[in-house]
Amino acid sequence: MANNSFLLKGWSVTLVAALFALAAKDSDKKYIVVAYFPVLVFWILDAYFLSNERQFRKLYDAVRMKKEDEIDFSMDASTLIGKRTDWMSSLFSKTLFISMALWFL
Repeated sequence: MANNSFLLKGWSVTLVAALFALAAKDSDKKYIVVAYFPVLVFWILDAYFLSNERQFRKLYDAVRMKKEDEIDFSMDASTLIGKRTDWMSSLFSKTLFISMALWFL
């Protein structure tokens, strides 16, 4: 999951840099506005991966506390959605919010 987040940020930087280069070349301000759309999309995708990662960490913690005969080998992490594992709290987590806020400065 962390690798997906890293790749998304790399693609975001590449795509936005290319759109800014096009805006500078053609002196068209529309490209600057369009450049912020991929940033928002990648922010949402990054929050999705962070939410999934938090759910699977919580699942791991729940399974490791069980006795061996109580483990059911279910990988359904959606049952563990809580305060920090839902999508909206991941969207506005410290790491994602700060990194995406820097794009808009």
